[in-house]
Amino acid sequence: WTREARSALKAPRHPRGEPGPASSWWWCCGWTPQLATMTANLCVHNRDFGLTEALCRGFRTGFLSDADYHHLTQCETLEDMKLNLAETDYETFLQNESSVTPAVMLDRATKKMVEEFKFLRAQAVEPLATFLDYITYEYMIDNVMLLLKGTISGRDVNELMDQCHPLGLFQEATMRSIPTFENSPKGYADLYQTVLIDTPVGPYFAQFLAESAETIGSAGEMRNVLEEVSMEIIKNSLVKLYLEDFYALCVSIGDDTAVVMGDILKARADQRAINITLNSFGTPLNEPSMRVSDRKRLYPSIGFLYPAGTDKLAQASDEASLGAAIAPFPVYRDIWAVHQNESIDDRSIDDAFYEREVQMLELAFESQMHFAIYYAYVKLKEQEIRNLVWISECIVQQQKDEINKFVPCFSHSAPWRTN
Repeated sequence: WTREARSALKAPRHPRGEPGPASSWWWCCGWTPQLATMTANLCVHNRDFGLTEALCRGFRTGFLSDADYHHLTQCETLEDMKLNLAETDYETFLQNESSVTPAVMLDRATKKMVEEFKFLRAQAVEPLATFLDYITYEYMIDNVMLLLKGTISGRDVNELMDQCHPLGLFQEATMRSIPTFENSPKGYADLYQTVLIDTPVGPYFAQFLAESAETIGSAGEMRNVLEEVSMEIIKNSLVKLYLEDFYALCVSIGDDTAVVMGDILKARADQRAINITLNSFGTPLNEPSMRVSDRKRLYPSIGFLYPAGTDKLAQASDEASLGAAIAPFPVYRDIWAVHQNESIDDRSIDDAFYEREVQMLELAFESQMHFAIYYAYVKLKEQEIRNLVWISECIVQQQKDEINKFVPCFSHSAPWRTN
């Protein structure tokens, strides 16, 4: 920097915030402290996160193309599908399998994605390391809920472990011990301590239980909460707390991560709020006394709908009032129209949400120097795995008329690209 630039940084300012005489050169050049901070952050980003971003963008080139999907949908057997996948980034993931089934394909494709994610995590430094850890927390919640259900139903621990998502695994000793607790006050006390203390998602359980009961000091009260509250309500409450916490982390990181990742999490929060309202119709949560007290409490306190839209959703008593509540929001008005025309277009509201999510995740790769691409990579890979399982299931069941009903990733023929 020149001597004038250095002196401008130290220049005094007038009481009204106007630049002093010594800083006139600095301001005439259009250089502000905010711009200096932004430029410094960009330089540091390349230094600290350039490798992991390059790796992630390299993984992005391994997604299946439109031509790959075309070849897969023309297969007659799963062996044909295996041969076609050998020419893609999935070249070796089924080479040791004597027989291929949709379940095997799901398991191997998921393990491949997890290995790539763990490789990224091994190269990460703070705050990216914490950001990547937060991506895994959602899967940890799913795994813990699965184990809690097994605790109540008495299912085999090995069966439960096989169903856990590998991206959400924590200490194996802790996971194996959860379903083995005895159905007694002492057993639930031990379960409380294990789940809430020894897992990274423990704070979410602690906050939920604190909100669900006046006191949780005794094992009996802990047991009552777990037995009396629907497991789906518990899961929705935990995911709500997770999304709010993840959003706060992205805001604290700042820059484009706060903007791009913030929008993705807001869209997820809105999707959950709409689905919770829609699925509550015909259940006790739609009772007038429970709409505001219980159902609204499941809505995340973030999102494009929050707070005005979620306030209206909390008052919705049927599909007509739900549609009216989200009508002021063009994106959700269009998604709701898909739901209303489901019997005609053969597309569900879930399909419309998937398409919008894929669009936002793909757009995350169009900008640089932010952390949203790592989240986008994991979620898009999940979508691609769902596509593979769907195609394989259609081949096994000989439902070729349904085989093209999936949402491809990075497709040149995607509706939001062609339109």
